[in-house]
Amino acid sequence: MWLAVYFILSCNLVLASGYSSFRKSMETIGKKQYQVQHGSCSYTFLLPEMDNCRSSSSSYVSNAVQRDAPLDYDDSVQRLQLLENIMENNTQWLMKVLNQTTRLELQLLEHSLSTNKLERQISDQTNEITKLQEKNSFLEKKVLDMEDKHTLQLQSIKDEKDQLQVLVSRQNSIIEELEKQLVTATVNNSVMQKQQHDLMETVHNLLTMIATPNSKNNFLAKEEQIRFKDCAEAFKSGLTTSGIYTLTVPNSAEEKKTYCDMESSGGGWTVIQRRKDGSVDFHRTWKEYKMGFGDPAGEYWLGNELVSQLTNQKRYVLKIHLKDWEGNEAYSLYEHFYLASEELKYRIQLKGLTGTAGKISSISQPGNDFSTKDADNDKCICKCSQMLTGGWWFDACGPSNLNGMYYPLRQNTNKFNGIKWYYWKGSGYSLKATTMMIRPADF
Repeated sequence: MWLAVYFILSCNLVLASGYSSFRKSMETIGKKQYQVQHGSCSYTFLLPEMDNCRSSSSSYVSNAVQRDAPLDYDDSVQRLQLLENIMENNTQWLMKVLNQTTRLELQLLEHSLSTNKLERQISDQTNEITKLQEKNSFLEKKVLDMEDKHTLQLQSIKDEKDQLQVLVSRQNSIIEELEKQLVTATVNNSVMQKQQHDLMETVHNLLTMIATPNSKNNFLAKEEQIRFKDCAEAFKSGLTTSGIYTLTVPNSAEEKKTYCDMESSGGGWTVIQRRKDGSVDFHRTWKEYKMGFGDPAGEYWLGNELVSQLTNQKRYVLKIHLKDWEGNEAYSLYEHFYLASEELKYRIQLKGLTGTAGKISSISQPGNDFSTKDADNDKCICKCSQMLTGGWWFDACGPSNLNGMYYPLRQNTNKFNGIKWYYWKGSGYSLKATTMMIRPADF
């Protein structure tokens, strides 16, 4: 007797979401049919009917009896049950395979979905990169255009600058020539003015002497021959008329003539500087400023050495009197003034400012060294004395210079190398007249 077992598999493999169903059916065709449905896959098992097996066995037994051959029916049944158990085990094993297949299909599906998503992301990023590349190309082109445009503009500006430099150079040459002509004309005019002034002063003194020949004070208005240490000493001796006096230089037999102001603020003032008409050139050397120059009857500088020796013997005050071209006057008074020695570059020291020529001192503080055109002792990388003319305590060119170029009326504005006192008239206004004078503080 043969046991027939049939296994039928019908499957169209597609991606599915999981295990769908399991069902078992019986058909009346003389066999047991087991069918498993998994997605689009169908698994069918055909087993022979037990009764049929028994009938066949009986028939087989009958035939065997007829043939006189005995048959063990129980042994056949056991063998059939054993086969059914084996089939059942195979079925369970197959179910496990199906479950594993389902998991693999799910993983494959997820992987496929992830791959599609990644492909879409890659496609989107590729599109973005393409757009960025196009935008970058556009910007690069625009930058190149701008660079070309700026290059042309810079070249144009450079050409204009070169042209302006040539023009400025020509104008500077013209201005320098005009300034030389102006200085020459000013000097000639100043000489004529000085001659006229000296003539008028001589006539005036002669008339005064004729009118009062025995007047000692009127005679002193011309020149006092008696020697004094300073004008304060002359004033205390009874000489109260302003004029030219002879001073003795301390610790020497040298004599210096100076103008004594015996009228302003109680008198006794020794004038150490005076500007009034531009008749004297103040753009001098260190030695000339040391020893003094000019005419005490007009414009002059008394001398740094004499002023240094006087102001280091006792305490002196300094008064600076200023006049502008509009008829205004102002002054600055320093309660303590002295000049250091030549070894210390005649450094100026000032304390205690009062007056009407500005609340701030136009002579830079603290003390600055004296500079001339041949001795640059200022605090500027430039040479202030050469640039602004004259000898002065420039600091870094500073807010004042009473020894600058003398400019007449209507030519005295916007002149930065003129006679300057910043905190009264500003940096570009050149003054009409200045006087610097000293007197002992205990006068």
